[in-house]
Amino acid sequence: MNLADLNFAHPAAFALLALLPLLLVPMARRGRRAAVRVGSTAIAERVASAGRGRWGVHLPGILRVAALLSLITALARPQLGWTTSETEASGVDIMLGVDVSSSMLAEDLDAPGVNRLDVVKQVLDRFIEARPNDRIGVVAFAGDPWLVSPLTLDHDWLRQNLERVRIGMVEDGTAIGSAIASGVARLQDTDAKSRVLVLLTDGANNAGSVQPELAAEAAAALGVKVYTIGVGSEDPRPVRMTDPSGQQRIVELGVEGETLRTIAELTSGQYFLASDSAALSRVYEQIDALETTTRTISEVHHVRELFAVPGALGALFLVLELLGLGLGRVRIP
Repeated sequence: MNLADLNFAHPAAFALLALLPLLLVPMARRGRRAAVRVGSTAIAERVASAGRGRWGVHLPGILRVAALLSLITALARPQLGWTTSETEASGVDIMLGVDVSSSMLAEDLDAPGVNRLDVVKQVLDRFIEARPNDRIGVVAFAGDPWLVSPLTLDHDWLRQNLERVRIGMVEDGTAIGSAIASGVARLQDTDAKSRVLVLLTDGANNAGSVQPELAAEAAAALGVKVYTIGVGSEDPRPVRMTDPSGQQRIVELGVEGETLRTIAELTSGQYFLASDSAALSRVYEQIDALETTTRTISEVHHVRELFAVPGALGALFLVLELLGLGLGRVRIP
């Protein structure tokens, strides 16, 4: 066993060692009660030499300290060694652009009381789960874009970050061009053979300093395909929405399908209209046909958990202490 590979998962448990002096002080002060009263110290010395020796007097305390040391070590969870495994995975680099403008509060997709953003997040959660070999990142946008997650294979972490996305985190608006530019910037330096931006929005571009068509041309020049998904209906229609203050109101909303269609065509992508959560499933088929990139993924694992060894020793020392105390109560008549 190489002690250089020994580490502790919970080293803070060793702070409990500070309690040991509190145990040792009473033990040092407490003497053993005399079993036999004698009138001469010479007789007492002969009885002591025939009975338990010095070690016998202190053995229960020594066992108790050893038990506590062992149990504290077990709580610190000792681990021995590490191993690294490498697997090859083929996938696509995908950035997801998610509209979080106030119009995404509209409740017109799947069920009453569920707004557009809730539906989009549910669908994207399934989308991410179904693509374990793809590096995926998320850019949310309203009046400005912001990075929710860079490209990553840690999809559990990615989905947790996506769940925290809320409407109202930035200034309201729909900056489609800026969202495309932000997503493409995260894809331009990757080594993937296929790089994709999936843009989900329910409105017209009305914010940001970058025009959507110019951003799409830049994406095409860098070899990034943009799949655009319009969430809602292209024809303006009244929809119910609950604003951040909790008030319900009816507003006219429509998807600017022509702009989204142009963006997709400029980048050799495709435009979808999502009147319900099933529309995104068609994007899966398109991305599955793309050329993938094989990468080597390294994973680190613990070799051995050793907490059972000091735990068993601690239990053994406690049993021996109890047995020793029981024998110590035996007196000669």
